[in-house]
Amino acid sequence: MLPAEIEDLLRREAPRVLGALVRRYGHFDLAEDAVQEALLAAATRWPAEGVPERPRGWLLTVASRRLTDLLRAESARRRREDTIARRVLPDERLAPAADRAPADTDDTLVLLFLCCHPALTPAGQIALTLRAVGGLSTAEIARAFLVPEATMTRRISRAKQRIAASGIPFAPPDRTEYAGRLGAVLRVLYLIFNEGYASTAGPRLARTELTGEAIRLTRLVHRLLPADGEVAGLLALMLLTDARRPARTGPAGELVPMAEQDRSRWDAEAIAEGIALVTAALPRGPTGPYQLQAAIAAVHDEAGCAADTDWPQILALYEVLLRVDGSPVVRLNHAVAVAMVRGPRAGLDALDALDAQVRLGDHRPDAVRGHLLELAGELPAARERYLAAAARATSLPHQRYLHARARRLPGPDEPGTQA
Repeated sequence: MLPAEIEDLLRREAPRVLGALVRRYGHFDLAEDAVQEALLAAATRWPAEGVPERPRGWLLTVASRRLTDLLRAESARRRREDTIARRVLPDERLAPAADRAPADTDDTLVLLFLCCHPALTPAGQIALTLRAVGGLSTAEIARAFLVPEATMTRRISRAKQRIAASGIPFAPPDRTEYAGRLGAVLRVLYLIFNEGYASTAGPRLARTELTGEAIRLTRLVHRLLPADGEVAGLLALMLLTDARRPARTGPAGELVPMAEQDRSRWDAEAIAEGIALVTAALPRGPTGPYQLQAAIAAVHDEAGCAADTDWPQILALYEVLLRVDGSPVVRLNHAVAVAMVRGPRAGLDALDALDAQVRLGDHRPDAVRGHLLELAGELPAARERYLAAAARATSLPHQRYLHARARRLPGPDEPGTQA
C-alpha cells in the first residue's frame, strides 16, 4: 500500500477508533491524545512493515495501551486503573470488531453528536468535530474559520476540557435531543464536505477523503432521520455537487470552471440520487436552506450545457434562499445569478452592496468581481481583480487558475488581450 493510501486509511479509521476508545473508557481528551499517538506509530511502521490484516484493531490496541499509560500518569491513577480492571462491559457496549460492518449506532456518528453537544459553544462544536471526526488538522480548521492557528488550538482545547468536566456520556442522543443538536451536526458535515470539495490550501483542488467521509456520515444521519427534509437536502446537495468533481479538474490538475466542464463526465448516478432526494423532500416542508441549495444544484446539473442553464429559475431560488439564509456566501452567489439574468452591471451593483456591509476575507469576492468585470468588457479592471484574488487564494490550483485568467487580459496601458 502506498504512503498516500495509508494516509487515507488512517484518516478514515481515526474517528472510528476514537469513538470506540471513548465509548469504552471515557476521557475524551486523553483518548484523542492516545489515538494521535497510535496514528503516528502506524504512519511510521506500516510503510515499512506492511498494513496489518485488521488495521482498526491494531490502532485500537495501540491506542488503548497508550490511554492506559496516560491514565496511570494521572494523580488518581490507582483508582482509575482499578475501575478499568474491574469493569466488565456488556456486549452491547463493546467496541465493534474492526471488520464488522457499520451499524446505525456507528461509533463515528455517536462521536459526531458528542462533539455537537449543547454544553459546548457553537464554535467549539464545529471545531472539535472537524478535528475529531473530520480528521482536519488544527491549521486547516483555522483557515476554514479565518482565525489564527493559536486561536483555534485554544478553542479545541476548551471544548475538550468542557466535555471532560461535564461528564457528557458517550451515547447516541435520544429522539427528543436530535432536533436541538441536528443544526450544528449538519453545518459541520457541510463544512467538512466543502473543505474536501474546494481545499483551502495545498496542491490539490479536492480532497476526496473528506467529501467521501462527509457523504458517508450524512447518509448515516439520513438513515436515522429519513423524514427530515434538511438532512435529505444536505445529502442531495453533497451528491449533486460532488457529481461534477470528475470534470472539475484538467489533466494537469488545473481547475476547470463549471461553464467549461465536459458534462458527459459528471456522475449521472449521483445526480439522479440527489434529484430524487430533493424532489421527495421539498413537498414535505418546511423548506430549509439545504433543500434550496440542493434545488439550485439540481438546476445546474440538469442543464445539458452551460448555455441551457435556467438562470431565471436559479435567481428565483436564491431570492427565496436569502429569506432564510442571508450569509455572505449566499449573497455572493446571488450576485452571480443576478448578473446572469440582468447583466454584469446589475451583478456588480449587488456586489457593491455586499462589500458595503460585510467582507468575506478570502479570494472569492475579488474572483467574482473579476469575472463580472470581464463580462462587462472592463478588461484591465478585471485583470486587476483576478490578480488581487490570486494574492488572497491559499490553494495552489486556485492561484494558478486566477493568474491564468489575468494573463488573458490586458493591463492598464495595453491596447488588447494577450495571446
